[in-house]
Amino acid sequence: MYLHIGSNKNIREKQIIGIFDADSATVSTITRKYLSEAEKNGAVQAANEELPKSFVLYLDRDGKQKICFSQLSSTALGGRVGSVEKI
Repeated sequence: MYLHIGSNKNIREKQIIGIFDADSATVSTITRKYLSEAEKNGAVQAANEELPKSFVLYLDRDGKQKICFSQLSSTALGGRVGSVEKI
């Protein structure tokens, strides 16, 4: 299954490592440093141009870690994961 994280961006659920709240996760200097390095390496993208509420850490097809920021909350995205299987 795929997780729709905003605009036209979809990520395979089995490739998702974690879904994080942008406000609470970026309080840590370690997380901010990780995100900064990932951006320098071209591993960061945004699902949309709005202010992000969350970000998804996932593996791309080559097995490399990527980060995608989303305007949807981490709670909303977490609720969507596996929602088809729960029905």
